[in-house]
Amino acid sequence: QVQLVESGGGLVQVGGSLTLSCTASGIPFSGIDMAWYRQPPGKHRGMVAWISTGGSPSVIDAVKGRFTITRDNAKNMVYLQMNDLKTEDTAVYYCKSIAPEYWGQGIQVTVSS
Repeated sequence: QVQLVESGGGLVQVGGSLTLSCTASGIPFSGIDMAWYRQPPGKHRGMVAWISTGGSPSVIDAVKGRFTITRDNAKNMVYLQMNDLKTEDTAVYYCKSIAPEYWGQGIQVTVSS
């Protein structure tokens, strides 16, 4: 049974930090690119960050310099370190495996002013 379980979300003030974690099971994690997506209220879901099997990261321009994606293949985990959070970062954040494609259940991140 495949599971992607996110943790670490919550409520934070503008300028604060959060680290999201995603624990994967049931997939050959070290051989799969992983990504974080987010869905702001009333908007479509979109990719935030991507990390290759070898650990090469990429992030969208809107979070460049503030968000960092990393992975630990020994622990089957992928992380999203989020710094200098802004109100527009408020969203449900999802962990996703690229191929095969699986989604986590999502976790709420709310940035308050």
